[in-house]
Amino acid sequence: MWCAAELGVAIERIDAGLMYGVNNTPDYLTINPNGTVPTLIDGDGPPLWESGAILRYLARVYAKDPFWPSDLIERSNVDRWAEWSKVSVQMAFNKPIFWPVVRTAESDAMQISSAVKVFESKLQIADRRLSEDEYLTGPNFTLADIQLGHILYRYYEIDIERASLVHVRRYYEMLTERQFYRTHVMVGFEELRAD
Repeated sequence: MWCAAELGVAIERIDAGLMYGVNNTPDYLTINPNGTVPTLIDGDGPPLWESGAILRYLARVYAKDPFWPSDLIERSNVDRWAEWSKVSVQMAFNKPIFWPVVRTAESDAMQISSAVKVFESKLQIADRRLSEDEYLTGPNFTLADIQLGHILYRYYEIDIERASLVHVRRYYEMLTERQFYRTHVMVGFEELRAD
């Protein structure tokens, strides 16, 4: 939703998954046999699933330079950091940190602390990169910032001890000034919490 808003693409959002259901219905499984979210239907094209594929599709169809560079070498750099953010960063955060903290009534503090150290070793890579430029791939906001930036809201909002990553924190605070980040990323997740 954040990417679409930044690109000016109007999207009809239908909440699905967890308490909303929908994603386990026969109709949904017809368009996404994985039963996962998100799924995007754009015009007469095939339904798209997997967030990285959806983001790249939106960028290819609706974005201009510098968000999704026309120069293939520059685009590869943006895609590299976007993929790294999804695979190395997001996967080190969601399952081992976010979900146990939010969904488990009595989470294992030592296990989470250990997972945070692994996660922050990835963020240190971003911290070094962000010491050189305003955004992840240089002076301009790109698809890579969508892929990394959305993780940071939950990282800074959950109750964990965090390392001092000066450049990542500066970057996060800069993202929070973006209208569509506030609208689509900085949303409460109370409904996800364990009772």
